[in-house]
Amino acid sequence: MDRTTPIVLVPGLASSARIYAPVIPALWRFGPVTVANHIRDDSMAAIAGRILADAPPRFALAGHSMGGYIAFEIIRQAGERVTKLALINTQARPDTPEATARRRGLMERARRGELRAIREESFPELVHPSRRDDADILELVHAQDDDVGVEGYLRQQTAIIARVDSRPTLSTITCPTLVLTGDADNTIPNALSKEMAEGIAGARLVILDRCGHLPQAEQPEATVRALIEWLGSEVVSGARTA
Repeated sequence: MDRTTPIVLVPGLASSARIYAPVIPALWRFGPVTVANHIRDDSMAAIAGRILADAPPRFALAGHSMGGYIAFEIIRQAGERVTKLALINTQARPDTPEATARRRGLMERARRGELRAIREESFPELVHPSRRDDADILELVHAQDDDVGVEGYLRQQTAIIARVDSRPTLSTITCPTLVLTGDADNTIPNALSKEMAEGIAGARLVILDRCGHLPQAEQPEATVRALIEWLGSEVVSGARTA
């Protein structure tokens, strides 16, 4: 009997399939892997709907950062289709007024052609302090900027600003769930990962050492180990096992 599990990976803001490149080969043996395109729509509902239209009938779902916001919307629209859920360096809360104001300022700068500069300036906060001079990861960030483009970035920010509070969704999640974060994530603090893990029955919280907001690039081996354990987990008589 075929027990493979299709896997859908959703990148974050200004991020593309490249972010998952270090982990995809290890996941492939569990089933076919798809990286969702999340740059074509400007609302979480539309992004999630398009991903669902392209996805297999049932699949394991992993979302990184903005991808986590999209994952929550997928759960709301078709939770019965998600067999496993991984929430990577993300949060369940909506945007604060302060965050929205900052995003709108970044959007104006992006319209003026400053997307690369924006990402250059934010890089030290994206990674662990020991990697602030990591030219390879910075190059990855800029390559993803090119993949997403200014219009894609603007659509993504628009969707993020309008996202709903997903905390009420947490108690409805019953599939095996991994909450993964880095110990030095300055973009989305650990407390928000712990909040999600506490709100989802049976969720496993993993905090990677010496890691910021980009675990796939910063700690690929540890990220792979966590994802493999997640994909190997099962639900037995209502309880989760790994």
